[in-house]
Amino acid sequence: MINLIWLLLLVAGIVYAGVQGRIDVVTQSAISGAEGAVALSLKLIGVMCLWLGIMKIAELAGILRFFARLISPLICFLFPSVPKNHPAMGAIIMTLSANMLGMGNAVTPLGIKAMQALQQLNAKKDTASDAMCTLLALCTAGFTLIPATIIAIRSAAGSVNPAEIVGATLTVSFMATVTVIVADRICRIIYHVRIRR
Repeated sequence: MINLIWLLLLVAGIVYAGVQGRIDVVTQSAISGAEGAVALSLKLIGVMCLWLGIMKIAELAGILRFFARLISPLICFLFPSVPKNHPAMGAIIMTLSANMLGMGNAVTPLGIKAMQALQQLNAKKDTASDAMCTLLALCTAGFTLIPATIIAIRSAAGSVNPAEIVGATLTVSFMATVTVIVADRICRIIYHVRIRR
């Protein structure tokens, strides 16, 4: 659906520019936009390598494990259907810990591993379990202590103070996570009440 919306916006812009006799503006904007995207990508690669390197050092230094131990009681509460010593619990904790450290796309392999481990516990293989839905919701909300990816993008774009968004990001991601947890619990209760009927 989003692809169709983008196509309609693109076609409408080109048609409007053609009707106004300003098709040259569309051509210049497309070329300058492409150049800007390439330049931003090259700047972003360096900054992302730096942040991912720092995060890898933090992981090897045990900071990720520290966060994992710190949030372990909360994760056990949020995922009651997952046995405490099951590999899925460790994968969930590592995924959410990496998310908290703002590792961005580097969290994806951990999330996939957690989902695969949860699928082993799933009784209905063709339906997502409660734990799978909760993990997906938490990863989507993405509570972040250090928004490394956003800081990297702002830095690559030439921001004077790329880290000034840390406070706002903390607040918004915390509120989003709380909202997701509440919504997940409400939806889970409603679903189980309907099944019992």
